[in-house]
Amino acid sequence: MNTPFSPQVAQQAVHWLLESQDESFDQQQALEHWLHADSEHQRAWAHIQQVNGRLRGVASPVVHATLQAPPSPARRRALKALLLVGVASATGLGLQQHNPLPGLMADYRSPVGQRRRLALDDGSQLHLNTRSAADVRFDGQQRLVRLKEGELLLEAANDPRPLRLQTAQGELQVQSGRVNVRQFDGFSLVSVFSGSAQVAGRSLLAGHQARFATGSWQAIAPLDPNRAAWVDGMLVVAQMRLGDFIAELSRYRLGQLGCSEQVADLRISGSYPLADSERILAMLEVALPVKVRRFTRYWVSVEAATG
Repeated sequence: MNTPFSPQVAQQAVHWLLESQDESFDQQQALEHWLHADSEHQRAWAHIQQVNGRLRGVASPVVHATLQAPPSPARRRALKALLLVGVASATGLGLQQHNPLPGLMADYRSPVGQRRRLALDDGSQLHLNTRSAADVRFDGQQRLVRLKEGELLLEAANDPRPLRLQTAQGELQVQSGRVNVRQFDGFSLVSVFSGSAQVAGRSLLAGHQARFATGSWQAIAPLDPNRAAWVDGMLVVAQMRLGDFIAELSRYRLGQLGCSEQVADLRISGSYPLADSERILAMLEVALPVKVRRFTRYWVSVEAATG
């Protein structure tokens, strides 16, 4: 595999492989359409089949247990994680940025489309957004919350012990307050609703948000008041690009949800219930000149309306 393919295509290839292994699979025509739409798809499909074959020869109890487990959503998620690790090198981005296994092994996880609230031992509240994972380590000297994947909101209680919040980019100090942190590739986005957060001796005060990377704040800006609307099960946007909106909505759905470049720059505002993404897609067809095209239940594209 000399020419890398994108992480998005890698995920699509994994999706189609998992679908095709289902005994009730009846979307062969849709798979053929995807394969012939782009040579990148064909290269990714050939590679994922090789990865799938190599998994059968790996002498690992974890891999063996996953392959031998009866069909279930949990088995599907675990197998998807193994396959994504296998294709990561072919995306040209490496395993460190796109390794899903740390999330699977975290203390607390929330699956796609679900949110989770946890009461911590010190009285703090930890909220996990869709497809998120975190470790929690409290002892007599410190409180540590490590975001391993996705997004969390921490409502930190007053406590004499220091509270450390770690992401892939470094460590924040939060004494008390309400802080939202989302993990991206290469940076974390920190939003402080109350209290403050410190990194490398510099504070980010309530009412502000910033990118955090390499031990310093970047692009400090006024707080987006809708940043934590997900805690209440809502996606609230104001004049957001449709392409960005669809990317955000796709976090809460299984499968592939895309947006055509023809309509990606349309603007959208409103409050949308995350528990019903199908309803949101239906609302888009009413509010904007778009058509929701469904190749399968798990492969949906928002495109320009015709006629």
